Amino acid sequence: MSFFDKVKQGASEAAKKAQQSAAEAARKAQQAMEVTKLRGQIAGKEKDQEHIFRQIGEAVYRNHTIAASESADPAAEVDGYLRQLDEIQMEIEMIEERIKHIRADRSCGNCGKAVPFEANFCPDCGAPVAQLEPRVVVEDELEESDEIPLALEEPKPAPVPAMSDGEIRVICSRCLHENELTAKNCVVCGTSLTGAHNHT
Repeated sequence: MSFFDKVKQGASEAAKKAQQSAAEAARKAQQAMEVTKLRGQIAGKEKDQEHIFRQIGEAVYRNHTIAASESADPAAEVDGYLRQLDEIQMEIEMIEERIKHIRADRSCGNCGKAVPFEANFCPDCGAPVAQLEPRVVVEDELEESDEIPLALEEPKPAPVPAMSDGEIRVICSRCLHENELTAKNCVVCGTSLTGAHNHT
């Protein structure tokens, strides 16, 4: 292969990689939009659950305060509320499964919540998450390069970008990794994020 052919091939490969990077960025942006929409649905259903919890408490107290002769058995009313809670919880779990599918997440073996694929710890309960073993590269897979991939290292957090006015972010005080707003523990080092909300 001549020098000019090598240059041409290199430019073609660089253009192809750039197109792939752009497509991957667009795919991740679309995934983020879908996940945000689904998390909004979960938040709405959790508010519905809170409303039903209040209704249950009011029903029990109402039947407690009225005269015994006039008191009706609150069990039927409460059972109706409990069935509504079960239905909403099932809907929430279905949405969480959709989020896992979109993000290719795993489930925490301790609490069952969605865990990002690259996480070391569950963002909800803080339990350590088993990491995938690094893939072994055989000699046949090494083409023209003599370089052998290094073993997987512990993920390092990206530099924290500057915050804009009014922005709220959850940044780990130990490793400075930026976590999702709903995270209770850092997915990189497992540190509790209680009180870690940073805002301007």
